[in-house]
Amino acid sequence: MPIATPETYAQMLDTAKANAFAFPAINVSSSQTLNAALKGFADAGSDGIIQVSTGGAEYLSGPSVKSMVTGSVAFAAYAAEVAKSYPVQIALHTDHCPKDKLDGFVRPLVEISAERVARGELPLFQSHMWDGSAVPLDENLEIARDLLARCAAAHIILEVEIGVVGGEEDGVANEINEQLYTTPEDALATIEALGNGEQGRYMAALTFGNVHGVYKPGNVKLRPEILKSAQEAVTERLGLAAGSKPFDLVFHGGSGSTAEEIGAAVDYGVVKMNVDTDTQYAFTRPVAAHMFQNYDGVLKVDGEVGNKKAYDPRAWGKAAEAGMAARVVEACENLRSAGKSVSA
Repeated sequence: MPIATPETYAQMLDTAKANAFAFPAINVSSSQTLNAALKGFADAGSDGIIQVSTGGAEYLSGPSVKSMVTGSVAFAAYAAEVAKSYPVQIALHTDHCPKDKLDGFVRPLVEISAERVARGELPLFQSHMWDGSAVPLDENLEIARDLLARCAAAHIILEVEIGVVGGEEDGVANEINEQLYTTPEDALATIEALGNGEQGRYMAALTFGNVHGVYKPGNVKLRPEILKSAQEAVTERLGLAAGSKPFDLVFHGGSGSTAEEIGAAVDYGVVKMNVDTDTQYAFTRPVAAHMFQNYDGVLKVDGEVGNKKAYDPRAWGKAAEAGMAARVVEACENLRSAGKSVSA
């Protein structure tokens, strides 16, 4: 199917929150990882989100070019074409964008989408993330308010981060401390600044102990109940019915999370969960196996000629894509989105 329209994307998120499931948001950095993500979603019968980080976008433009905008535009164009062959809805998203990269990443992409919409076309991306975790909350929300207006005009959903995700991703590193836990006061400040949809739709990455990168279960204390407290505080402030979930929540830094932690987060309103580290390993592990098992084919050992079938990139590339696709299916199952495509 074609890439999801803004209306379809909104329907995806509404359906997920109403039915207590979430979509994996899979980071990709190449056509191979994109194809793997698409196959994984199709195999799971799940709609999904495919996203690029600042580093992934640079890499997609070519290692010597390093243009986040060029890489993002190329990624979106390729995805729009190949996604037509899969029976699920896919939304395109850009991941963490800190303040110093806004002018070289998110803002130009929003402008491109605004120009497309003015011509009667669809936006290039369905959502963008502003990562203001490194600046004071007041500044974070001030920038978010401006971006939300721009995104809304271009029919794009904005994602904001309220709190700090620990660990490191694409060179952005944060300590593991009490700042990893968003407070109800932070949630209320967000609603006061950005509204509850009347200024434009946004997703909120509230933090509850999340850490990017690799860690084992138990090494980091996740507290999903923080999400519940945030939803309750805003529900009370807005006078909504008890049990309402005003925020569309996002789960970052989920590698190593238990099924119980993931389930609780989804129950409290998470509709999107980023998956990167695990799928990177799932892609690379079959490549390592191929190289070890076929070392005398991929290498010209002792003056021999090797085996073209072994070192053809398609040989190990197919294995890598299959491994990553299987991990995407697992993510869909963990987040309960498997078999729930809005196209079904």
